[in-house]
This record gives sequence, structure tokens and C-alpha cells, in this order.
Amino acid sequence: MNIIMSPYSSPSFNLAAEEFLFSKKGEDFLFFYINEPSVIIGSNQAVRNEIDPDYCIEHNIRIIRRLSGGGAVYHDKGNLNFSFIQDSTGAPLSARFLDPIVTVLHEWGIPVEIGKRKDLWLDGYKITGTASHVSRGRELHHGTLLYNTDLEKLQRALTPENGRPVKKATASVPSPVRNIRSYLEELQGVESNMASFFEMLSGKLLNLYGLEKMIRFKEDEILQIEELQRTKYTQRDWNYRM
Repeated sequence: MNIIMSPYSSPSFNLAAEEFLFSKKGEDFLFFYINEPSVIIGSNQAVRNEIDPDYCIEHNIRIIRRLSGGGAVYHDKGNLNFSFIQDSTGAPLSARFLDPIVTVLHEWGIPVEIGKRKDLWLDGYKITGTASHVSRGRELHHGTLLYNTDLEKLQRALTPENGRPVKKATASVPSPVRNIRSYLEELQGVESNMASFFEMLSGKLLNLYGLEKMIRFKEDEILQIEELQRTKYTQRDWNYRM
């Protein structure tokens, strides 16, 4: 297992980086990234069904389509994103990929539970949504961790303008959400910030996998990712194709 933290907060770069790592057969990755405000659309979703476009434009919230299916999610700098990328095992898809995240959160006293939709719940609220992409002998399973996300912007950005679908496509399933930080502060009396949360999480995962440190993208890899970013993830015909 290789654990990588993205050097950038551009959602188009980070989704391109996921696809780049997905293409590296024979290697396993756990990829972390934090995005600037954005809505990440599932591969089979209609943009107009999922967002309030005027609100997103007004608040400079980018709309980017990802490889995987599932529902739309809101990202900002209070949201930590993770991707498990590996060769296919041939086993039926399950929520087992979440086990390392659950293990380290439990060690820190955060009693998350895996839900029916391969998501994570904390004290009756959803803190993680996930999606998967399987192709050509590879698997990608990624999700979010709501640490200190602006939940008002999340709700507004993900509320369609007309309140109902305008075309047939995969629909998101809304759920009550909360931040991990509010749980830690209100119920455990623990003060923390995103930096300390990520340091805890990454440190425990390095120990879990028997690793000494995270790796970085090489210069030539960044150039390849930026090319994919430019030719796909910043293009309107990809992001707004439905």
C-alpha cells in the first residue's frame, strides 16, 4: 500500500489524480485530498437534477464529474476525501474497503458505524458517503469525511433549483449530516482542527499498514495528471455531459 496526500486543493486535479492512480495496474494506493468548494457529480447523474446552479455560480462552487457512480457530494476545505485504489480481487463489492477508516476512527474514540449504502454514520448522522468504480481489472473506492464542512452551503448547493428531476438519471439520496468536529467538541469535549485530525488519521493508517511515511507524486507524474486535468476534468463536455 502506498499512501499519498495531494499537494493541491483543485478538484479537477484531484479527480484526474484518482484516474491516473487507477491506471497504474499492480499498485495499491490510499489517496487523500482536500478540495476547494465544489460539487462532485456521479458519472451517471444529470447536473441540473442535483444542484442549484445560480447558488453555485454566486459562491464560486465548481461542478466536476467523477469516474464513479453514486450521488452528488459537496466538498470544501473542511472535508477530507480518501480513495482506495487497487487491482480487482474478484470478490463482490462490499463495504470492506471502509474497514481501515473505521478501525482508526474507533481507536480515536469516534464510534462510527457502516450503513446500508456503504456509508459511515456517527450518532445518527451521516459523515461519509462513498462510491466505487470497477474497470479493466482495477477497483476505486472513494469517500468523504465531513470534518468541518460548511453544512449550510452543502445543503444549498445540493438543492436542485426546481426541486424535481428534469431528466432521467441516477438520483442522489439525501441524508441528515453532521461534522466530526462538532461531535468531538460537543460530546467528547475535545478541541481539534483539520490539520490535527489528518495527522491523527494518517499516522494511525501508516501504523496499520506498517509504513514509515507517505509518498509524494513525482514531477513527471504531476505533469501527466495535469494533462488529464486539462483535457478531461476541466472540460464542459465531460462535466456537463448530462
